[in-house]
Amino acid sequence: MFLFTMTKPGLRQAGALALCAVCLTGAIAAAVHFSGETVPTGAAAESGIETTQDIAEFFTGHGFEVDLASAAVDKVKIPKKWDDSFTAFDQVVGESGMSLADYKGKTVEKWTVLCPALSDGETGCYCVLLVYKAQAIGAYLLEKPSGEVSGLISAAQTMAESEAASDTEVAAVTDEESTEVSADTSDDAQEANGEVPPVEADTEVSADAADAGIWPTE
Repeated sequence: MFLFTMTKPGLRQAGALALCAVCLTGAIAAAVHFSGETVPTGAAAESGIETTQDIAEFFTGHGFEVDLASAAVDKVKIPKKWDDSFTAFDQVVGESGMSLADYKGKTVEKWTVLCPALSDGETGCYCVLLVYKAQAIGAYLLEKPSGEVSGLISAAQTMAESEAASDTEVAAVTDEESTEVSADTSDDAQEANGEVPPVEADTEVSADAADAGIWPTE
């Protein structure tokens, strides 16, 4: 008998994989499904998810800028019966303020769009939006190729901390450069005004001249 245990992050990842395992169709070009027409800000919340622009506005509202040129869609089925992994995955989705509990057994659209700010040359971070009948029902972030998933709130906090650390490093470098420039400017100003620091050798020469009687000492 084998006993298999999994950490909570592992459970979440397994839940996301379970969602992918019931995929009904391959990736479809976003432009084929949605017109991509621009809509006024806030329209996504009022009329649901009708265009790729609505998807962009949804994630922008949560602090993530996305690349719509990378948008793709699958159709997936929410499992009717949930194990621990999918329950943990739904907790991740819960950070978007939504739950998949009411959509068990339903076929939904799974939209993925690249988040450039959280991607690099080795890994890609994708914002994922689950849509049912033109309504957003869940969202999360997916890292490829690792398959790691994270909630919107957790990812936003991580991104904010990273940006803050980067700003601190830039400020430190800027302050150091400013100090060096100020020192150089001060030296240049003294030279321009003819302010030359006294030289110790001159003082010794003056003392010798006085001792030799060249200058009166009284």
